[in-house]
Amino acid sequence: MPFDSLNLAIDGDDLEAAREQNLRLLLADFAPQDAVADLRQVHGSAVVVAGEGAERPDADAVVTDRPGVTLMVRAADCVLLLLADTGARVIGAAHCGRLGLTDGVVPAVVARMRDFGATTITAWLGPHVCGSCYEVPAAMQADVGAVVPAAVATTSWGTPSLDLGAGVRAQLEHEGVSLVDAARCTRESSDLYSYRRDGPRAGRHAGLVRMSE
Repeated sequence: MPFDSLNLAIDGDDLEAAREQNLRLLLADFAPQDAVADLRQVHGSAVVVAGEGAERPDADAVVTDRPGVTLMVRAADCVLLLLADTGARVIGAAHCGRLGLTDGVVPAVVARMRDFGATTITAWLGPHVCGSCYEVPAAMQADVGAVVPAAVATTSWGTPSLDLGAGVRAQLEHEGVSLVDAARCTRESSDLYSYRRDGPRAGRHAGLVRMSE
């Protein structure tokens, strides 16, 4: 059933009151004392600093070097990426879909963290639609592959596809970022939301990262 498990979407067909309550429940369990920095994600490469500018800026990545702030990104098939340099005490979070991959949101968030003094960054790669499931037209695959060759893949039924996770991994490797792969395929996992599987009525799950005091 749509929206039957902690839908964290900003908007959509789910009741607004239910979505707001879901967010309250999550934050009460994760970090009830924190301010939350989230985004209105636009499938680009803009990176913002938590607490600067609009309350919910149009961007796809956010960073901070302040404790007491939880960074939050949402997805239903795109890659959720959480990053931290525990020594430099800098954290980041990014949402990376097809356009974000080619526009370079991953190297952009790494660069912004380094502006804050990060040197040894670890990234956690979250759930996303896998290359065996993310079918795309051949022309689209070629366009993405021209920018990020590692993202070119084939579905389990033999048609052109994109592997967003492989593309993100390649970009992180190029940036010298260590990776913890916590990915699962959203389309294949019934406990995760997937736009590819459920269409416009798909909810959103989220990735969160915070820095202790």
